[in-house]
Amino acid sequence: MKDKVAQIRDPVHGYIYANELECKIIDSPIFQRLRGIRQLASAHLTYPGAHHTRFEHCIGSMYLAKRATVHLRSRNIIDEEKGRELSVAALLHDIGHGPFSHLFEEVLHEKGTTHENITDRIIKETEISDILRDYGINVKKFSKLCLGTSKNHPRFMNDIIAGFLSVDSMDYLLRDSYFSGVEYGKVDVHRIIDAYKVTEKKLAINKDSLYALESLMLARYEMFRAVYFHKSVRASAIMITRAMSLSDDILHFTDLKNLEGFLELTDDRTLFKILNIQPKNDNTKLAQKLAKDYTNRKMLKLVFEKMVLGKDKFGTRIFVQRKFRENLEQEIADKAKVPISHVFIDVSTATSVPTTSTKESFNQVTLISNEPGKRKLEIIKATELPLMNAILGYMNIIRIYTTAGYKKKVESVISSIFK
Repeated sequence: MKDKVAQIRDPVHGYIYANELECKIIDSPIFQRLRGIRQLASAHLTYPGAHHTRFEHCIGSMYLAKRATVHLRSRNIIDEEKGRELSVAALLHDIGHGPFSHLFEEVLHEKGTTHENITDRIIKETEISDILRDYGINVKKFSKLCLGTSKNHPRFMNDIIAGFLSVDSMDYLLRDSYFSGVEYGKVDVHRIIDAYKVTEKKLAINKDSLYALESLMLARYEMFRAVYFHKSVRASAIMITRAMSLSDDILHFTDLKNLEGFLELTDDRTLFKILNIQPKNDNTKLAQKLAKDYTNRKMLKLVFEKMVLGKDKFGTRIFVQRKFRENLEQEIADKAKVPISHVFIDVSTATSVPTTSTKESFNQVTLISNEPGKRKLEIIKATELPLMNAILGYMNIIRIYTTAGYKKKVESVISSIFK
């Protein structure tokens, strides 16, 4: 590995050192594009300090991966070469994010793809591939590690990139908390990394360190309630997500036949495109209006909120069935005698909510119990841990929004639907 050649001052982690390979990736135009993609998309309209971007989050994730490498190398679990790949994978894990981060994920989801798929293509098809090859990295085998799905690397390396105890989640909690100006995301990341164990090639922690895991769970929950699913944050998120979706047929945001157009998209460029669209139909007119209202912070109005418990069959259908939500929006619009395009149902399981995961491994935690005379390995779902199970119900939330002019009309019919 090359000696460290650059020193980066980070407000969250302090000084971060990058070697020659990492510097070449960071200095590439493709990585520099991440400076234009805010980590929390539209949250700065509610938390003015939340202007931090995917750029510094990726560098912060790289730092934590380096910290994990030092810990694992001291225990002869990982060698220098694998440690280098782990750090670079953390650096590149979000290279495929589109404008407005997770909000664009929902637009992609409608087209049957994800930012992870785009990440894989960027690593294989752009100058990033050339840089990696120049340093002897097998790009085809390496790219999946950036997604946490590699079959060419030990399972624990995938877990460090994209599992429940990943460097990704630890950095975004600390960083989002810091720039939002809230205290809820504070996590002792060094304690968690020092609790890392590897057994049967899986990342694990000692059961004795369960409190460190619980602190991570609490931080995720508190950030979910205070920031990620804050009613005003979600109001602006719905507006820009719907605006991108409605204008996609004209502006081709999700046309990924070649990556050049996609790699030009940042938050500001995307918003500019929507604001300057030539309205050709109702969809593009509404997209432009939503973008203008977003720019002027004329937010959607919350008219209904409900916490859904396990026995609520009606609420559960709203959560799990997209078509059911769309039909319900139509029913509300018909009863209130307002346009369907002005009724928005939001759920906490939406793809655009940062804490929503599509990876099965994300919900699994391996605990090692050191009982006298034997070592017991226990694989459980995070949702089965007592603390997580206790707070899980408080994360199942349904909200209904509308535009300011229709607030009273929509409010008047909600009670007849949610009896």
